[in-house]
Amino acid sequence: MRTFFNLLKFFRRNLVILTLFFCLYFINVTPAVAANLSSDLLKQPATEIKVSLGNAANELKFEPNHLEFETGKRYNLRLTNPSQLKHYFTAKDFADAIWTQKVEAGKVEIKGAIHEVELKPGAEAEWLFVPLKSGNYSLRCPIAGHTEAGMIGEIVISN
Repeated sequence: MRTFFNLLKFFRRNLVILTLFFCLYFINVTPAVAANLSSDLLKQPATEIKVSLGNAANELKFEPNHLEFETGKRYNLRLTNPSQLKHYFTAKDFADAIWTQKVEAGKVEIKGAIHEVELKPGAEAEWLFVPLKSGNYSLRCPIAGHTEAGMIGEIVISN
């Protein structure tokens, strides 16, 4: 009976390890990135990137509209909306390619999968994340007329 329980314990432990590798394979995370995520990633200082959604002249654009990140590094995306209109930072495929630590706005902290952030006039938010999957991703503000007026951008994640 004792041998049976030892065998069961062995299979459970290996099942957890196999499940982890299986998940990492499907989100296309390299072993180096996985090791980086597990080794005190939260202690890594976040590189701050500032993005303005619109501007004081109410121009419909992201400033800057081209963002570059590297897999396995921690970032703090500081979003601001200096315009008198609300805007969205929408990049679903990008959001699926990162691990979000949190989004913080005012006294509210949001954790989990985030696909877009809405900023009302004068609002600020911080999005802390780690890119997991390289690729080129589109950014846009889906409010009627904003995308068509040029409120678009590109996000590049490289290894």
